[in-house]
Amino acid sequence: MVDTAFTEEQDMLKRSARNFVENECPPEYVREMWENDEGITQEVWNKMAELGWMGLLVPEEYDGIGMSFQDLAVVFEEMGRVPMPGPFFSSVVLGGETIRLAGTEEQKKAVLPGIAMGETRATLALMECDPLLSPAGIESVKAEPAADGYAINGIKLFVPDAHTADYIICAARTDEGADPAKGISLFLVDSKTSGLSIELLKTMDGGRKQCEVNFENVAVPESALMGQKGEAWPIISKVADIANAALCMEMVGGMEKSLELTVDYAKTRIAFDQPIGSYQAIKHMCADMMLITESAKSVAYYAAWAVSEDTPDAPEAVSMAKAYCSDTYRKATGDCIQIMGGIGFTWEHDAHLYFKRARCNEHLFGDAAFHKDRLVTMKTSA
Repeated sequence: MVDTAFTEEQDMLKRSARNFVENECPPEYVREMWENDEGITQEVWNKMAELGWMGLLVPEEYDGIGMSFQDLAVVFEEMGRVPMPGPFFSSVVLGGETIRLAGTEEQKKAVLPGIAMGETRATLALMECDPLLSPAGIESVKAEPAADGYAINGIKLFVPDAHTADYIICAARTDEGADPAKGISLFLVDSKTSGLSIELLKTMDGGRKQCEVNFENVAVPESALMGQKGEAWPIISKVADIANAALCMEMVGGMEKSLELTVDYAKTRIAFDQPIGSYQAIKHMCADMMLITESAKSVAYYAAWAVSEDTPDAPEAVSMAKAYCSDTYRKATGDCIQIMGGIGFTWEHDAHLYFKRARCNEHLFGDAAFHKDRLVTMKTSA
């Protein structure tokens, strides 16, 4: 029997996370961070580190807490209610989990303690011109043998928070072959390495910074190689599943908050001498929002559990959750704006924060169409 219910400790963590984001990340702060290139103040980042959030998934031997993904998932759900700006997702999930799963012992000892303490940030440079999350998409960034290591050349696009990262994990092609899944390697690159340039991109969601990273004859030593040369795709695929499960939990939190904003507005907005929530059309829209929110919560919770337990059906559970949550978060935030009418369309209202986060998360690590195709492929190849 599958039990996706939270433990008493996870419920305590959830309450603590909600108190933190409500007190430290009010809408005014979130808006300020949209305009701030860093995306977060050092004060808030340090407070998150003091709570131990950065080290939740880091094993104890590397100064982390060594808890499960379900523990981190409850934090992401509460972060979604803000929605939380800053590099937490990129550093803890993309950077930290890739190093934990693929890094050498020396790399783990060098980087993971700093991530766990909030002193070091890392991210994953994966996407190129091909918008799909596939092995074939990693083709233009190449790492070729050079003196005492490799030389990396090419451009990575939409790299989360690369401009504030101390380390950039680059997925590069090291070998060509008939199977595009073969010949992809991961490299741990110090962001201060000569030849590496980073440009902050202007995107829809100012709370989730994304960058263009240009590798121009970036020389890295042999020790920068993570795992076995040419065999990185299975690790990348697993990290992508973890990342998508985290995004789904964040989307669930955003949907819950959007529903609350909508219902509160429908109760207080008076039209023709009565609250608009008394009208049948508004009632139906709110009921539909609640239905898809609860459904999204169920599928996201299961995906988080499957990832945490590393079950055989975890990839299917994640793709099912990402496909559903992507569609429903977009719909819920759109309906929120629709019900609010004119005020909902103004930037002064918080509804836009959630709508834009929904659009951003929808496309990160594969949109709904991509994951539906992935589900079909997994089912037909089983």
